[in-house]
Amino acid sequence: MTAVLAVDIGGTTFAGAVIDGSGTIADHAEFPIGPDPTATLHHLVKVLVRPGLRGAGIGSAGPLDLADGTVSPINIPGWRDFPIVAEVSALLDGVPVALAGDAQCMALGEWWRGGHAEHARALLGIVVSTGIGGGLVLNGSVYLGPTGNAGHIGHITVDPAGQVCPCGATGCVETIASGPAMTRWALANGWRPETADARPDAKALAADARRGDPPAVAAFARAADALATALLTTAALCDVDTVVVGGGVAAAGDTLLDQLRTAIAARTGMPFLGRLRVESTGLGRHAGLYGAAALALTGN
Repeated sequence: MTAVLAVDIGGTTFAGAVIDGSGTIADHAEFPIGPDPTATLHHLVKVLVRPGLRGAGIGSAGPLDLADGTVSPINIPGWRDFPIVAEVSALLDGVPVALAGDAQCMALGEWWRGGHAEHARALLGIVVSTGIGGGLVLNGSVYLGPTGNAGHIGHITVDPAGQVCPCGATGCVETIASGPAMTRWALANGWRPETADARPDAKALAADARRGDPPAVAAFARAADALATALLTTAALCDVDTVVVGGGVAAAGDTLLDQLRTAIAARTGMPFLGRLRVESTGLGRHAGLYGAAALALTGN
């Protein structure tokens, strides 16, 4: 059966898998980015390459340029206009390589392997982690946009008087609801991890929020409010009926999702927005890899 290489370029980790047309993962590997992201990418591909691969799909943190096959992930400063399509194609002896955003691949993966095609005409996938990304699947096709950057929900402005974002804009969702942003805000407002030896990160913050620690709960509520604004804006523009939330911060589960659903319900105006469903990813960290594989397998 036809198999392809799927690559997921995240803000802290690179992952890859060999996936066939039925969605079976034959091999999988992941590595921290490390000091040399290009060397890490080469190592990942070489670990997974095998005879007979028909192509490769890449989901990368953005922004990216589809026409040039380059990526400039905000959280990987060493990569600016990095020619990732050419790099991977050369490592695979010239097989076709398809590129999309990491959250676009997450959305497509959820559509293909997560069972959402049965009830969602318009799906928004969001990744809440080191950064915040998004991707749209409309009528069964991932929408990339002319430059490949459609769905950048993390860079919708929700607080014009807020903090400057690494992207250069002010008050982006990412400055409030990403894992590092939530942690910074909580620390500035009196939070300290309840477990003395715990790292002050989003994982510890979620654990303390579940225990009812006030600054931790407030950090999640603040993030949920910003995300709700962005999600409702997107739903109003694109008539989205399903939102699937993934990423490291989303692993907090109902600690985030319950507050997010509450914030959406409180802000919903137009009646058609009342049908918006918010669900946690059913595929976890593999969603982006499935989507990258779908790009390579179908050209979608």
